[in-house]
Amino acid sequence: MRPPRLLVVAHGSRDARHAATVHALVGRVRALRPGLRVETAFLDFNAPSVPQVLERLAAEEPGAARGAVTDVVALPLLLTRAFHAKSDIPAVLAEASARLPRLRIRQAEVLGPSPLLLAAVQRRLIEAGAAPSAAVRRSTGVVLASAGSTDPEAIAAIAETARELRRTGWCSVRPAFASASLPRTEDAVRALRADGCARVAVAPYVIAPGRLPDRIAAGARDADVLADVLGPSPELARLLVERYEQAVAAARSRRAAQGRIEVSA
Repeated sequence: MRPPRLLVVAHGSRDARHAATVHALVGRVRALRPGLRVETAFLDFNAPSVPQVLERLAAEEPGAARGAVTDVVALPLLLTRAFHAKSDIPAVLAEASARLPRLRIRQAEVLGPSPLLLAAVQRRLIEAGAAPSAAVRRSTGVVLASAGSTDPEAIAAIAETARELRRTGWCSVRPAFASASLPRTEDAVRALRADGCARVAVAPYVIAPGRLPDRIAAGARDADVLADVLGPSPELARLLVERYEQAVAAARSRRAAQGRIEVSA
């Protein structure tokens, strides 16, 4: 039996670095699961779109003419559950499911929260020189700077991630946002100085470059260290595979439960 196809759904950006980073990350996923069919689609700005990829999958699959069903796991390339995960992506997938009955589409969970995301943030901070020793880490404050959201669930998730990061030995960790919410990156940098942190590092809690990550970088001008975006880190690639496998397992469990109900009925 063929494994379900994996469709990685990214936001998209006019910034060419965004799509290049997404494709590099998906390339790492393919290397981790060489037997898995992995596709990439974008909600906006970049091609191909989600409907375009799903239409191609429905048309090209062996047995399509005989009405065979192809399973697809749509994985949002998002760190928190906010508007895109709760509204945009479900709407696009529902519309495609109605038009393409040969596809059985399941939306996977967003990437966060996860220890693998914390590990990816730590990797970027260490690569940027934020913590050459445990002593330096204890005197360094970190701004965990995300794109921003008006969704309370997403804001709470960022705050919890900041608390988890603080437990790994940093002087202090404060969340910040490039849009929609406060504080801004530059305000969090000043607050960490006021907290008594000798050094301040800014860790962009975003996946790929673009307009909002550039705004985070501009707000980090008074910080001592600016880490890179999460990008195609090995931890992020492993997390995509993990979310895919969780979605596949959940779908199988649900079908098995439905089968038991039908038999007992």
